Amino acid sequence: MVSILIYAVLLVTYLGIGLGYIPGLRMNRPTIALVGSALLIALGALSVEEAWRSIDGKTIVFLLSMMVINAGLAYGGVFQVVLVNLIHLTRNPLGLLVTLVGGSGFLSAFLLNDTLALVCTPLTIQICQTLQLNPVPYLLGLAAATNIGSVATLSGNPQNILIGSFSGIGYSDFALVMTPIALMGLLVTVGLLYLIYPELRSSKPFVLPPLLPIKTYPPLFYKSIVITIALVVAFLVGLPLAESALLAATGFLITRRLKPARFWQQVEWGLLILFCGLFILTAVVRSTDLLPLFRPLLHHPIGLIASVTILSNLISNVPTVLLLYPLVEQSSKESWLLLAAASTLGGNLTLFGAVANLITAEAAAREGYKLDFWQHACYGVPLTIVTLAIAYLWIV
Repeated sequence: MVSILIYAVLLVTYLGIGLGYIPGLRMNRPTIALVGSALLIALGALSVEEAWRSIDGKTIVFLLSMMVINAGLAYGGVFQVVLVNLIHLTRNPLGLLVTLVGGSGFLSAFLLNDTLALVCTPLTIQICQTLQLNPVPYLLGLAAATNIGSVATLSGNPQNILIGSFSGIGYSDFALVMTPIALMGLLVTVGLLYLIYPELRSSKPFVLPPLLPIKTYPPLFYKSIVITIALVVAFLVGLPLAESALLAATGFLITRRLKPARFWQQVEWGLLILFCGLFILTAVVRSTDLLPLFRPLLHHPIGLIASVTILSNLISNVPTVLLLYPLVEQSSKESWLLLAAASTLGGNLTLFGAVANLITAEAAAREGYKLDFWQHACYGVPLTIVTLAIAYLWIV
């Protein structure tokens, strides 16, 4: 009876995490993960001590540190300065799309993609409204670019952070293989939007407005640039990821300009709780007979890509990586890279496949623009198929 209850709690918890809510209850993903973990502990699936040991401390430290760094960059105005100045290099709708996709894709390779989507989405809408352009194709491009660009490095998104921790692949080694995939994916993003949205084919130049007002703190702005460059160098030379990010985060926190509360307000505590809950859920799944069911599928590259892509759109990419990584052969660099590619690029398949997609859709709705599931799918499905094919051919 207890075993049946454990399986039931796991099923409901993963479905709730995939949907983002449980019908009739006010629960979001972090809450669902935490409640599910607590129920499993209460049922004896594992003890509190075992649950605590199942949480990967390096991953949590890395995530927390990157959130603090992103907050410092946002408060310093770095994101806004880069994006707005890139936009003013353009002269027509296609040029605007290319610079937006290229700029956001580049930034997301080094900084957490979801945070970048949060910061850049309002700016993108503001720019499109100023130029009297339909923001939907640009928002689709922004969401896809933050996902695709983040596949290039181990610091680009949460699932890559996990894979870096579990696989032992070096930052530079990972980037050398994955960066070409990201670049080709960004080109496909622009090409598909160009084909789907006729207004992007206009070569008529538009009159650019004056630079949009940007609020910056000059001392923090320059300190942000110095610290970020130092952090990227540390990653590239092979210094430990978590320790390097933690040290960089402390550099932002030592300041006379901003109160610490402003940094803590920007930390996604819910995401950290979600990760902790997912580690616990994964520990329980590993103690059951469920994981071996996936093993035959993961032995072949195509089976691995298909399984990860489908699961990523059902229960989200981070839970998928946590669920399947024990089945990946530790010494198989190819399998780890395919896991990273499928869990990230597969997020473009549906509107619910990645947080960045939901961020842009919700922002568009607030401004009165429709961006629904099927509208996204008409673009996301071919984009995902093509980019995953590129990843397969490049890695395998």
